Amino acid sequence: MKKLYVGNLPFQATEEDISNWVKQAGATVANLSLVTDKFTGQPRGFAFVEINNDEEAARVIQALNGQDFMGRNVVVNEARPREGGGGRGGYGGGGRGREGGGRGGDRGGGGGGGRGRY
Repeated sequence: MKKLYVGNLPFQATEEDISNWVKQAGATVANLSLVTDKFTGQPRGFAFVEINNDEEAARVIQALNGQDFMGRNVVVNEARPREGGGGRGGYGGGGRGREGGGRGGDRGGGGGGGRGRY
């Protein structure tokens, strides 16, 4: 079983649209997950597709990556494994906190203090 990332999808694309498109490349879709925003329920423009075997997955990547799907050039590649389950969300939240608070505060304080002294 191979999981593929399918990105740059049009927001109006449905799971059925994506599944049928992947099947045209000669693959059997074992599972498909169209990722949606957890607050709005709107599609986020990417999906994960599980293909039964490595050969079919390679064929899908070769045939569909960079191709037009409903007016958009779609990215298809092997999905990268998530690190530590919720680690991705934590890293994003932590990164923004450190950069926004730490750097922004340092710049504002240092710049303002420097101007005041001269």
